[in-house]
Amino acid sequence: MDHGQGPAGPGWLVALETSGLGEALRQSVWVYPLVEVLHILGLALLVGAVAAFDLRLLGVGCRLPASPLSRLLLPVAATGLALTVPTGTLLFISEATALAANPAFLAKMALLVLALANIALFHHGAGRTIAAWDGRPPPMARVAGAVSLALWVGVLALGRLIAYL
Repeated sequence: MDHGQGPAGPGWLVALETSGLGEALRQSVWVYPLVEVLHILGLALLVGAVAAFDLRLLGVGCRLPASPLSRLLLPVAATGLALTVPTGTLLFISEATALAANPAFLAKMALLVLALANIALFHHGAGRTIAAWDGRPPPMARVAGAVSLALWVGVLALGRLIAYL
């Protein structure tokens, strides 16, 4: 986006970015940084909890029962998601036209959708029998853990690359 000439792009993106909320986010000395910090905190909670569980699915700490670990980490991940979605939306509003054209942002969103779909598939598939696992998770759970870990690392990496593309 060229700040000298104003935003360019589809009308709805321009409307978001030039809205009072978009302007307030860009012009405030404290609001944008606070939103950014809360977004990073949300990501840390979400991805940290998911990564810890994914590692358990991959065999790290097999003596630790997966079911209680899941009950511990799921609320942490949900809290992270509850922070990340609204703050990410606010960050998007502040630079909607530039982000909508940014390949790293678009790839991040695609991986995010795949990561969330992977979680849903796990909870409707292999995760339904988690209480019966004794030690090593079944093969499909291990695959879900490996895919999840790769997707979330990709989300984080692409999120960082947004500033450089």
